[in-house]
Amino acid sequence: MMISIVIPALNEEGIVGRTVKSVPVEKLEENGLEVEIVVVDNASTDNTAQEAREAGARVVFGEERGYGNAYLKGFSEAKGDIIVMGDADGTYPFEMTYEFIQPILKGEADFVMGSRLKGDIKKGAMPPLHRYIGNPFLTRMLNFLFKAGISDAHCGMRAIKKETINILGLKSPGMEFASEMVIEAARKNVKIAEIPITYYPRGGESKLSSFSDGWRHVRFMMLYRPTPFLLIPSVVILVMGMAFFVGVLLRQYGMHSLILGSLLLIIGYQILLAWIHFGAFGSIYGISKSSGTIKKFMNYHSLGRELFIGLLLLAAGVTVGLKVFYSWIAVGFGSLSQIQFAVVALILSILGIQTIFSGMFLSLLLLSSVEKSD
Repeated sequence: MMISIVIPALNEEGIVGRTVKSVPVEKLEENGLEVEIVVVDNASTDNTAQEAREAGARVVFGEERGYGNAYLKGFSEAKGDIIVMGDADGTYPFEMTYEFIQPILKGEADFVMGSRLKGDIKKGAMPPLHRYIGNPFLTRMLNFLFKAGISDAHCGMRAIKKETINILGLKSPGMEFASEMVIEAARKNVKIAEIPITYYPRGGESKLSSFSDGWRHVRFMMLYRPTPFLLIPSVVILVMGMAFFVGVLLRQYGMHSLILGSLLLIIGYQILLAWIHFGAFGSIYGISKSSGTIKKFMNYHSLGRELFIGLLLLAAGVTVGLKVFYSWIAVGFGSLSQIQFAVVALILSILGIQTIFSGMFLSLLLLSSVEKSD
């Protein structure tokens, strides 16, 4: 059996050599395992590639930058039956590789995740923002949505069977690759094991961007499960907006409630359309399975109805607006007390325009999917 150690590297001169040498090749070979170390140079501008070669690694070059792209290139080049993943910056304990892959060797798991939070995080290795807020929050969100049952969703030290990688069908180019791997494993009922590890301070400059990388993970989870993020909030906001609006029409509330209700209606409707867009995009590009409701929007007949509804709403808004305008003419462009009708015209027009352009956007998505299938 062969073990492939796949290490992505971007400008890691001065540390990548030590990382490669930390792999316990002799110990693995003494236990009957063949070993290869593959360093994926992801467009480095320093001496990373040469240093990795001199340390004993086989260097391949990524065609496109990005964390996910580097691993996808490494997976395609790896010859091993088991692939061990980890960064080149010295943060992960490659010296425990043999112990780390034991669940796979014993047939207890197909995918092994390291856990820094259950292990030992050395001083200065992880910023407090990541350790106590970001990582736990994103891990709980992922577990809630996908039932992964892990403690450290973004630990970069992992081991997985090559055949399991082929089953997962990974495709994300950036940092969200880490989430995609866990999500797909959970969705496809891959046996996952966790092993506590020690996490060390990195050598060199960090490539992470706390908020933008965190948002990429959240955005990716939204593509997979848009309903908790978008549908539920949209329904709540729409109901609140409608309650305010109806209350004003029944003369139970005043002008400020009319403005607030109108705002909530527009926001809630836009979030509802976003739920449809996220679901359609995820389904078309193979990221997620769409619900029955979203599927109804994913054909040209439904899109025609959506455009018709949008034009109907817009026409109603224009009609009410013209009524207000004619009333204004009738009083000689003087003072006019028809604010309720003016706001109704505004809301109907905005909802109509939103619906029309939503239909156009979905049409573009469907055209794109047809081109891809051709």
